[in-house]
Amino acid sequence: MKSGIIFDIKQFAVFDGPGMRETIFLKGCPLHCPWCHNPEGQIADPMLMVSYAACIHCERCSAVCPSPDDCILCGRCIPECPLGLRRIAGEVITAQELEKRIRKDIDIYKENGGGITLSGGEPLMQHDFIIEFLDRIPDIHKAIETSGYASPEVYDAVYSRLDLIIQDIKIFDTHEHERIIGADNTMILRNAEKLKHGDKPFIIRIPLIPGITDTEKNYSQISSFLQGSRNLMRVELLPYVKAAGAKYQMVGRKYEPVFFNPEQDPVINTEIFEKRNMRCIVL
Repeated sequence: MKSGIIFDIKQFAVFDGPGMRETIFLKGCPLHCPWCHNPEGQIADPMLMVSYAACIHCERCSAVCPSPDDCILCGRCIPECPLGLRRIAGEVITAQELEKRIRKDIDIYKENGGGITLSGGEPLMQHDFIIEFLDRIPDIHKAIETSGYASPEVYDAVYSRLDLIIQDIKIFDTHEHERIIGADNTMILRNAEKLKHGDKPFIIRIPLIPGITDTEKNYSQISSFLQGSRNLMRVELLPYVKAAGAKYQMVGRKYEPVFFNPEQDPVINTEIFEKRNMRCIVL
């Protein structure tokens, strides 16, 4: 039986696929997007998160800590915090346990035309775990939110078990993708080609990062690439979250956006897709 590591389960989600859904966030991501607003999802292992901004420095956490210089994730400090500012982001769970958990409310989601959505991080990093999990829920509508960064073998195995794929295309130009995100997009575009010519509905998402992904060149390259897609439902534009850096201090990191100005508003262009007969919305 496979185990995975999740860092959140969002109930009654309405932007992660059709209907009302339960979205499962899996830890670990192979990409290094400088605008990421879920730093707790980047690293595969569990980690301590602390809302330092609200801390009253009562030192009750320090009093019970057996390893003050190197956190061992024992969790002793968590119940000691009077404001509930401490938690461990990352729970090891088996596919069977996850199925049991989501089935408690699944009838509600089914009645509202929904199901479950796998998100992250990058859920494809835990492909063995999610394949076992997906095989346990054949009666439930299954979607994924993914960067598409995975080998063809992994991608195809997961694709065959899904009802809907929501995939990012952040930067179309391979050299720019590698320069800014730290990996080229060859596998991403190969897997997007499978979506274009496949038999399953899919959504393409573009996070709008000022001066990087919201350029006319990037819009044009992505819209041209998507033309002729058999089952493209729509393109979704996601404006940059200006509060993206809020969680970094909570995991002991400093938010240092590079390549772009986080205070700048992105350029929103839906017409370039609509002219090619694609539905395009802004989330």
